[in-house]
Amino acid sequence: MMRLVRRNLVFTFVCVAAVRQMRSTFAQNNLPRDVREMARKVMMPVVYHVPGMDKVKIVQDLKYMKTDDPNVLMDFHLPSDATPGEKHPVIIFIHGGAKPEYMPKDWGVFTTWGRLVAASGFVGVTFTHRLQYPEKSLELAAQDVRAAIDYARANADKYKIDKDRFALFSFSAGGPMLTLAMRGETPFVCCLLGFYSFMDIRQSDFRKTEDAETVERFSPITYLKTPASKIPRIFIARAGRDEVPTIDDSIDRFVPEALSRNISLNFANPPQDVHGFDYQNNNDRSREIICAALEFMKVHLKAASTNT
Repeated sequence: MMRLVRRNLVFTFVCVAAVRQMRSTFAQNNLPRDVREMARKVMMPVVYHVPGMDKVKIVQDLKYMKTDDPNVLMDFHLPSDATPGEKHPVIIFIHGGAKPEYMPKDWGVFTTWGRLVAASGFVGVTFTHRLQYPEKSLELAAQDVRAAIDYARANADKYKIDKDRFALFSFSAGGPMLTLAMRGETPFVCCLLGFYSFMDIRQSDFRKTEDAETVERFSPITYLKTPASKIPRIFIARAGRDEVPTIDDSIDRFVPEALSRNISLNFANPPQDVHGFDYQNNNDRSREIICAALEFMKVHLKAASTNT
């Protein structure tokens, strides 16, 4: 069963690449049926919408770091109704493991999340990085995430960004990147969010490719030993029927440990929803959780204010 799930995840990434490279109906129909279905799911939009998403300004394909890989690019999603002098908090969206040539930043889930937060008063940052779960790639991905954050802060004036109010929002295998804001080195990161994310990779397949020290260092649960006052507020959404091995298990270990250490934590669990519920499960519970995540960010980033 575990092998089948991993195979299906690989199919997802291969399919996205194929859909991008072979646009004709004939070529798509030649793909295996399950591959086409996985591509359809990845390209679906989030199931919650707010007014103004169609008016968001998008600055696309920015080269945010030095690399020979032409696919490691970034998009800014900017509010359309900014007032003169206003600065907006930033949401950095961190995708799961996929090769850069599959361009995760262009997947439907991320383009609509970018529009959703921009229409809600934030600057949404979507970008492609080099995390390739479960291949050895944690250090490379961390370099890219740091570079993305640095680029956004360095261009704060240009994009009307409040460089002291950031949130990191991870999905799936992107969870280990939340550790970058749990080490006491990024005081400008005010909150963290993880949707169906690995919160402990010490039992994941990363153990097969990364050394034990690296796996420990990129497991968010490790940093719960840090004084609670130094850890950003956290919002975790677990998919009750998550089919990716050890993700729910990692969250099930993280949440009680966080509570036992009195960490500020919001938790949501749609019991019947699957991995990717924010775009695959079009139901009231999914929309409720997405809305709750937006409100969480508004509270902790104070999106309505300019500077505090």
